[in-house]
Amino acid sequence: MARRIGGAGGGSDPGAGKAGAVLAAGVLAVSVAAGGGGLSLGSGATSVESAGTNLTKAKSEGRKSARSGDADGAWRQVKMRTLKRTAKPALECLTHSFGQVRDHFARNPCKSLDRTLFAIGDDQGNVAVVSVAWVGFRNRRDAGEFKKLIDVHGTGDITPLATPLLDMADIRFTGLHYQSRTDGSTVVIAETESASGQVSGEVLDAAADMASWLPR
Repeated sequence: MARRIGGAGGGSDPGAGKAGAVLAAGVLAVSVAAGGGGLSLGSGATSVESAGTNLTKAKSEGRKSARSGDADGAWRQVKMRTLKRTAKPALECLTHSFGQVRDHFARNPCKSLDRTLFAIGDDQGNVAVVSVAWVGFRNRRDAGEFKKLIDVHGTGDITPLATPLLDMADIRFTGLHYQSRTDGSTVVIAETESASGQVSGEVLDAAADMASWLPR
């Protein structure tokens, strides 16, 4: 269902994801060096669609790779690969959330929080960032109640890991490209954003969907 993007009481065009995140907008400071560990600004690249990729099939195949823990296998379905990755567990969720989501954790603490941040890109300099959070609860009911809350625009979010951890300037996660699911007593939240070059919204949506199936 489309959600309005913007602050409380405000907003702009309807979008397909969950609006949200608190990271400041910024410009990518570095870019993808082909085959290297650094990142560098890319310019005119071809989109996955123009390269003839069937995104419906790519998403289905990407889910299979993601379920087995093969993130690169998933990204390959949209002609991208992992450039950098960082991960960090937390002992609690309260200080790593905001809005009504934070209020929820004050009343119903989570049991665990693991967050991962990827920079993914292709050979033409297109770069995207992918945030994944696994939020553990006491039982399936608590997980389901939390998912109902976090999926609604304006209720806040889990704060993604900061993109400077990947040697990038801050990237603002808008929530336009968002997917979540429950896995037993865990809620998995995935969000994506374009960082440089030309990464289409459809590809970002597909990457978020695939990322939501990665195991903790």
